[in-house]
Amino acid sequence: MTPEGKVKQDIKTVLKALNIWFYMPVQNGMGTVGIPDFIACHKGQFLAIETKAPGKKSQVTANQKNCLEAIERNGGWAVVVDNKQDFEVFLATKILEKHHGKIHP
Repeated sequence: MTPEGKVKQDIKTVLKALNIWFYMPVQNGMGTVGIPDFIACHKGQFLAIETKAPGKKSQVTANQKNCLEAIERNGGWAVVVDNKQDFEVFLATKILEKHHGKIHP
């Protein structure tokens, strides 16, 4: 498994454990350029997650950056992560703030 693949697996594990719906778009040239690795929704909140290999978090392409910014402009959450812990912190601050300390489904 590649280093980025390991991060993706960790993110899937966290999303499943929290019962957060998600989808991983297949990159086949027919979809949206720059679409994040995960599209998720939790209690009506849209979430986009772009994963990178550890230490590569800053290597977001221009298309990825544009897509993540468009999601945020439209009220969604967008995050780039290169490890499980950063993703858990992101979820805790966003979801816990919105749902009064409850991260349960």
